[in-house]
Amino acid sequence: MRKIELIPAIDIIDGQCVRLTKGDYDTKRVYGNPVDMALQFQELGFSRLHVVDLDGAKSRHVVNDGVLRDICRLTNLVVDFGGGVKTEDDLRKVFDAGAAMVTVGSIAITHPEVYLAWMERYGAEHLILGADVRNGRVSINGWKEDSDVALTDFLTQYMQAGNRNVLCTEISRDGMLQGPAIDLYREIMQAHPTCHLIASGGVSSIEDIEALDQAGIPAVVFGKAIYEGRIDLKELKVKN
Repeated sequence: MRKIELIPAIDIIDGQCVRLTKGDYDTKRVYGNPVDMALQFQELGFSRLHVVDLDGAKSRHVVNDGVLRDICRLTNLVVDFGGGVKTEDDLRKVFDAGAAMVTVGSIAITHPEVYLAWMERYGAEHLILGADVRNGRVSINGWKEDSDVALTDFLTQYMQAGNRNVLCTEISRDGMLQGPAIDLYREIMQAHPTCHLIASGGVSSIEDIEALDQAGIPAVVFGKAIYEGRIDLKELKVKN
């Protein structure tokens, strides 16, 4: 019996479901209506959904909260939402739209005191620390900038403060369909065994998901492999 939590992803640009490669907006491919896709995931038996506001990540404020609201209104999925959450107004807007959890990355780098205050005010269980990594450093603002903060230091800082949920994307693998960074995720779990780590980036097959499960990774987000037909969701759920 598979233990890993399966979380399909919907990325949004201009109200459409899209996928990028390595976060490059010029590589955008459109896959239809995000609400319709969310309904399909629910019909297949999934209970979680990861939604990314790519317009928001680029413009540095939440843009697609209306799409989020429709998804939450029309499905029973537990939705986590990220992209463009830079202020408390953004955060409240996302929660008001129905998200159960919000993924926050850039603010945790640029204004750690703000993220820590949000943890205390809203509860660490409702926040997911977005740890997008490139060459060992955390990237921010829609992967457009690399900070000088090492991933290991970043995670240690917030795990010691009581953060548990972490979404880690290895940017060089995102959208490449060449397999996830299992060694990186294994190292994170070894350093932080209480972390609820959500692996992201590179998943190309059910076998990749099985490998993450065998490595003891608690959860996985995957998207492009679905839209490109690399993963048969019905088969995936049967195997689960």
